[in-house]
Amino acid sequence: MKKLLKIAAPLAAALAVASCSSGGSSNVPAAGVPAGTHAAVPTGQSVVVGQQLVSPHLRQLWGGNVAPACGAPRFDGTPQCLALVRTDIPARMTPLVSGLGPADIQSAYNLPSAQKGNGQIVAIVDAFDNPNVASDLATYRQQFGLPPANFKKFNQYGEQGNYPPGDTGWGVEIDLDVEAVSAACPKCTIYLIESGGDLDVAEKEAVTLGAHIVSNSWISYGCPSCDDPSAFAAPGVVYLAGSGDIGYGSPGTPMALANVVAVGGTTLHKGGGGKRGWTETAWDGSGSGCATGVAKPSWQHDPNCTYRMTADVAADADPSGGSGFAEYDTYGYGGWFVEGGTSLATPLLAGVYALAGDAASQNAGQAFWQKTAKTRHLYVVKSGNNGSCSPSYFCTDGTHEYKSYGGPDGWGTPHGLGAF
Repeated sequence: MKKLLKIAAPLAAALAVASCSSGGSSNVPAAGVPAGTHAAVPTGQSVVVGQQLVSPHLRQLWGGNVAPACGAPRFDGTPQCLALVRTDIPARMTPLVSGLGPADIQSAYNLPSAQKGNGQIVAIVDAFDNPNVASDLATYRQQFGLPPANFKKFNQYGEQGNYPPGDTGWGVEIDLDVEAVSAACPKCTIYLIESGGDLDVAEKEAVTLGAHIVSNSWISYGCPSCDDPSAFAAPGVVYLAGSGDIGYGSPGTPMALANVVAVGGTTLHKGGGGKRGWTETAWDGSGSGCATGVAKPSWQHDPNCTYRMTADVAADADPSGGSGFAEYDTYGYGGWFVEGGTSLATPLLAGVYALAGDAASQNAGQAFWQKTAKTRHLYVVKSGNNGSCSPSYFCTDGTHEYKSYGGPDGWGTPHGLGAF
């Protein structure tokens, strides 16, 4: 059965939405972009990334000097990574980059990272191979004074070998994922499952290997049936997925599945914010909206979306300004540079779940949608938007129309572990 997912304004006029087969059998990822193709281009001009055109609209949305590691957004259901690279900060071997590090993340979200997380397994599912990931992770952790990682890499069948072909675009995503989990939860055990064929197979293998937290920094735009829901439905497992990087009206899977925590993005800045010492606004690139064609979970109860409403919760994602994340990658970019996207927010929150240590008792995003005492453990995002919409809570911060909920940032960002 073929299904279509409507892309809302302002992208509807510019982007064709294609369909794909249901059941996940078409869930084959596209290769990323070769290193060196992300040239800085004036914001008002289109730029070719790989073989695809990145429109002026998206370049303006991302801040101009930003490019997607895995190529321009596709709307044919092809899985693609969500990493966004700062093109105006050349990669360098010395860590003198203006990106946030572990101490910043832990401070901004009040995380007890030095005390908790030991024994918790966070699985990261990505496509293709980064042959340098172990050494890159070691360098990252050494630079920031983190202990050596408890890290293992597998292929989609659970083998420690026979890895898929390498790809520099996805390689950048892989390093971002393992380093972001490390920033939030340095004591966690990290499993990387690399898929060369079907990401849903890798998803199931992550659970077979023992993970109770599975992080997905990729999306299949434009096709609500391109990921097999059964691959994201193991009892006692928290699945997370980025809500996308192209603003309002861009749902896709796996983030829109009922059993997945849809992770939105914010712009995080040091300073202000009262006692917290940080300010946070809704990131204009964060994906959100009513995911037409995806059944509404029984635990969602907002008044104006009869399908799955996204996002559920959020964390830092903006690659521009002082919000970007300091990453180390020698496979695609040759050193230290600055990165972002909901592909950053997703592994950060996977690390937060690991710190909380109760993933087996969670049910996707349900806890955030229940008005309980847990809501005081989230920072409500009080400004910003990711587009124009009606009703306004679909695309604005958590101060409009529906309680403290806002589509780009969900119910907010972590204030310690109480909401997780």
